[in-house]
Amino acid sequence: MSALPVVTDFLRTDEARFARVPDFPYTPRYTTVGGLRIAHIDEGPRDAPAVLLMHGEPAWSFLYRKMIPVLLQAGFRVIAPDLVGFGRSDKPCRAKDYSYLNHVLWMTAWMEANDLRHLTLFCQDWGSLIGLRLAAGAPDRFDRIVLANGGLPTGTTAVPRAFKIWRAFARFSPWFPIGRIVKAGCVDGLKPEEVAAYDAPFPTRRHRLGARLFPTFVPTTPEDPERERNEAAWEVFKRWDKPFLTLFSNRDPVTRGGHRIWHECVPGTRGQPHAVTRGAGHFLQEDRGAEVAQAMVAFINATPVTPPAAPSPAAP
Repeated sequence: MSALPVVTDFLRTDEARFARVPDFPYTPRYTTVGGLRIAHIDEGPRDAPAVLLMHGEPAWSFLYRKMIPVLLQAGFRVIAPDLVGFGRSDKPCRAKDYSYLNHVLWMTAWMEANDLRHLTLFCQDWGSLIGLRLAAGAPDRFDRIVLANGGLPTGTTAVPRAFKIWRAFARFSPWFPIGRIVKAGCVDGLKPEEVAAYDAPFPTRRHRLGARLFPTFVPTTPEDPERERNEAAWEVFKRWDKPFLTLFSNRDPVTRGGHRIWHECVPGTRGQPHAVTRGAGHFLQEDRGAEVAQAMVAFINATPVTPPAAPSPAAP
């Protein structure tokens, strides 16, 4: 296992920036790993089935505010972290501290520090690139997986044109308006106060460093340093017989149709009520959040898990 990276040079967003965030009344909790404070919310009964909601780029856990009430009403425990560099979590100042592997290591350490078990993972965008690695590395901690608008690329398949455009924009554009970027990934748009909420964690360009860099970490060539680790994770999922559901949307130009490879390769997808979320863009949590959460509730309730032997873990 790779050593946990330790960071000493970082920014921490002032809590006052979050004072006017709408519809997100949840108390942040903090765990320090590798010198960084990682924020998460943890709501609902501690002995209830736990749902882990992993956000992507360039969002934070605010993305799940339409899903959380539905999941809580159904009696689940809901855990939603902010990735390092996003939301209320600390934001390293040096580009060299950011990498795909480092984020997997930080979130693995966070998961272990909070001793999270019997999880249903919901992951989208970078939440899937990281979250699926967590599940492959510690399959005994996960009971189910719900994958939406995400994947686990190895750099050996064609890259969608829409992603190439996005990656170039993140790298070269002189302006990088986080809230407006999220809005552009939603079919239904966002209200001004919601755009402001996505901007809240990022008061300066230095705070936005991680969000700028993340598109460059997606494996897009066979020479990518994370190809081997992602391929090892795929080997775990090819033996994954626990429930696995896909809920991709039909209006995401980057991931549309990405569910098919999972249906072909993952035993746990067989017989599940997979659905294509209609009228939703990349951020389906915004466009159809309540609908997606209701599908999760039905899936969890229909798939009680008895502890079988888990697949062998992949290296992080």
